[in-house]
Amino acid sequence: IRDSFQGVQTIGRPISNTQAYVLDQMGQPVAIGVPGELHLSGEGLARGYLNRVDLTDEKFIENPFHQVSPAHGLRMYKTGDLVRWREDGNLEYLGRIDTQVKIRGFRIEIGEIEAKLSQHEGVKGCAVITKGAASNKQLVAYYVSEKDSLELDGTSLKAHLGATLPEYMLPSVSYTH
Repeated sequence: IRDSFQGVQTIGRPISNTQAYVLDQMGQPVAIGVPGELHLSGEGLARGYLNRVDLTDEKFIENPFHQVSPAHGLRMYKTGDLVRWREDGNLEYLGRIDTQVKIRGFRIEIGEIEAKLSQHEGVKGCAVITKGAASNKQLVAYYVSEKDSLELDGTSLKAHLGATLPEYMLPSVSYTH
């Protein structure tokens, strides 16, 4: 919810049977007003990502606060959201701590696309960004060709990416320099 007076995005308080923790990079709670990553725990926590053991192990971690109160659950989820507690007990959303974006309901890790693109033998360097309004957001890839490489085009790079990435992670547009 956007606060009409200050342009602040508040996301409220945790729902019943859910605990929210704002932790620093060392996994320690931060003071009110100090930014940190949002971690969630409780009865409604998912078991992990379907068929993604690697991502589950990275994002669903042991809850160090479980011993304090068993009701807080054995595991917690690292959301990747940068937030801070407000004096009124609500959470304020500040952005992402990673390069994950959401397009047409899909969560996309930009770094994964860049890593695959840079594996192409003709690509010397690359960057992937999003462009457009939230309702029409698209991925755009920028790349630099290797000096001795044949001229690359968006079609061949899209085919290279399409061999290992799902359709929703393929950039709509690509530019070379």
